Amino acid sequence: MVGDIGEVQARRIPEATVLRLPVYQRILAEYLRSEQTTVSSEQLANLARVGAAKVRKDLSLLGSFGTRGTGYDTAFLMAQIDHALGVDQDWPVAIVGIGNLGRALANSEGFSSRGFRVAYCFDLRGEVVGTKIGGVTVRHVDELAGLSASERPSIGVVSTPAVAAQEVADAFVEIGVRSILNFAPRVLQVPPEVHLRYVDLSIELQVMSFFESRRREAAVTARLPLVGAVGVSRAPEPA
Repeated sequence: MVGDIGEVQARRIPEATVLRLPVYQRILAEYLRSEQTTVSSEQLANLARVGAAKVRKDLSLLGSFGTRGTGYDTAFLMAQIDHALGVDQDWPVAIVGIGNLGRALANSEGFSSRGFRVAYCFDLRGEVVGTKIGGVTVRHVDELAGLSASERPSIGVVSTPAVAAQEVADAFVEIGVRSILNFAPRVLQVPPEVHLRYVDLSIELQVMSFFESRRREAAVTARLPLVGAVGVSRAPEPA
């Protein structure tokens, strides 16, 4: 039932699958809380809003541990997804920009519960530097450049105003950070070896507005009466 972990690590998992794995993980966590010990691909598919065949294909990339007719062991499957995502490891995180968003991120239980440890908080405002957020003392952003290789965070989070975002990203790159999560509403330039992801609520809302617009257009079209061609006369009936 258990696949070879070394083999799993060697497999290339497509990004589309990687993006779905945390969704499966969240569903499995809910099942574990309700003490459901097994789960089927159909159940995961229904809640994840994808096809069951896609769920099975995604999970097959992690190993062969499902049982036909029984499904997956909930706890074991969640552990395998945790391992694939790397959240069973320790990932020190540095957050630059301790405004409302930065504070919320630093205090997020979701970080610490999934292996992400907020190790550093940086800001440039005198009234913020020196304060503690979630047990971490906020340091001046100029100190970021002085972090040694042994102190280097695994993930850098940019939660500054847009005008400062590129400078912060450059500072992360300079000290060797290769994973950056950007919350600032600005497109950043980083070297190709740096993995950069954006989290922007306004973009998500625009995507939602696109689908809502199409839904409304379809509803209006469905209510329109059928109209004959304008300017075309029917041939007279024979006498």
